[in-house]
Parts: sequence; C-alpha cells; structure tokens
Amino acid sequence: MPEPLIRVARPGDEGELALLDRATWSRLHAVTPPPRPPYDSFFSERSGPRDHHVAEREGRIVGYVRLGFPSALDSNRHVRQIHGLAVADQARGAGVGRALVRAAVAEARERGARRITLRVLGHNTPARALYASEGFVVEGVQPGEFFLGGEYVDDILMGRPLV
Repeated sequence: MPEPLIRVARPGDEGELALLDRATWSRLHAVTPPPRPPYDSFFSERSGPRDHHVAEREGRIVGYVRLGFPSALDSNRHVRQIHGLAVADQARGAGVGRALVRAAVAEARERGARRITLRVLGHNTPARALYASEGFVVEGVQPGEFFLGGEYVDDILMGRPLV
C-alpha cells in the first residue's frame, strides 16, 4: 500500500474530518460520550485547519492529527501537544498513524517547540506502542483518572524532547 499523502488541513476538509471523527469514536481513546446530533463543528477558534495534518489515500481523508498547546500559559509556549489522532478503520495498520505522528513532531519542531507531549488512556495499548516506537516516553500517570464504560482508566502523559 502506498504511503499516505500528509498535508495541512484546509477549511474545506471540515465535513470529511467531522465524519471521520464520529466514525472513529471509541471508548479506547475517548473520554467524552459518543457524538450525537446536533454535532459540533470540527474546527474551532482554538483549533483551526492550520492545527491539523490530514492523511489522504486515493483523494480521501483517512486520518488526522491535531496539534496544540498543553495550556494557555506563555511560560508553556515552548511545548506542543498532540490533542487528537484518528485513523479510519480501513487504513489502520498501514502506517497512517505513524506518518501523522511524525508530521506532528516535524510541525512542532518547525514552530520552535522544545518538547512535544500527549495524553493517552492507559488501556489504549496500540496507541501507547505507536507513541513509544516514535520516541515518546511515559512522564506521568494519573491512576483511575477517568471512569469509562464501568471501569476506572489511567490517564498517561507521554512526551519527548525536540532539541
């Protein structure tokens, strides 16, 4: 299978990204309830097209990564954080997630970040393995931080340096 095309999102991608976001919702990674109509906009004032990279295959969006800041504090501006990663079911296992993580790391570095972090649920073993294989290490664990589907789930902070 050919490498996915990775590019910065465009305003016209919003509808397709919203559909992908809803289709990939899972208790494995979501801490919010399943999406229900009326749906929120995919892009927001805090997170617009420029904050997303998308993966395309055969002209269709099959994944995205959202990059932002871990907080609104000026003293924290040297850190970027992955705020979301989704890959369509039909594109899983084909390197799309890895390509998106690498794009986020490159973008963070290009924007002058010294570190990149993310949060991942403790039971999301595939995502944790992907992030670890890309140089992210566990930097903190909040045990039982979320109650999801009848279980307490850890919130794990992972990060890596960019300099």
